[in-house]
Amino acid sequence: MDQSQKSRKTQWLILSIFLTMVLNIFLSNDLFAKTAKEIDVSVDVAIERFYKQVEGSKALADTSKGMLVMPNVVKGAFIIGGEYGEGALRIGGKTVDYYNIISGSIGLQIGGQAKDIILLFMTDDALKQFRKSKGWEAGIDGNVALITVGDGERVDTRTAKDPIIGFVFDAKGLIADISFKGAKFTRLDKKK
Repeated sequence: MDQSQKSRKTQWLILSIFLTMVLNIFLSNDLFAKTAKEIDVSVDVAIERFYKQVEGSKALADTSKGMLVMPNVVKGAFIIGGEYGEGALRIGGKTVDYYNIISGSIGLQIGGQAKDIILLFMTDDALKQFRKSKGWEAGIDGNVALITVGDGERVDTRTAKDPIIGFVFDAKGLIADISFKGAKFTRLDKKK
């Protein structure tokens, strides 16, 4: 084995060890809710944060047909990245289904992040298509209009006209990724 092959093998070994450590940290059982009740509590807290941090969000949410709330979605990356979280779909303020989000990525990235994600379904058709899907993928099964709100800005029902509106907020960590590209949402079989 020549020197370059040894070097590549060492790099892949280091990458594999680091990725295993990142996945163990971010995908440990303690980070994700196990029961429907635990998910509902996390969703309630995320909705409170959403209403406090995004001015006008409560009025917009009240006009939506459904609200998918994914609290504390975590992402870990070292060239190869993975993201996971669990949440609930609420219609009329009541949980109707539980979902997870999974995505992966490859590229120049390193670090970890936790964030809250909320998707507002503004039309009955968008909500119906989401609910009947066995694995709904953003950008393929439906486009999500990502709303970014800076200081002094607010959202309202006049400026938000898309069928699906997405918010990423309360992000903590070192990865500055706020896209939904490649994110797959799958219904979970959880009983209340």
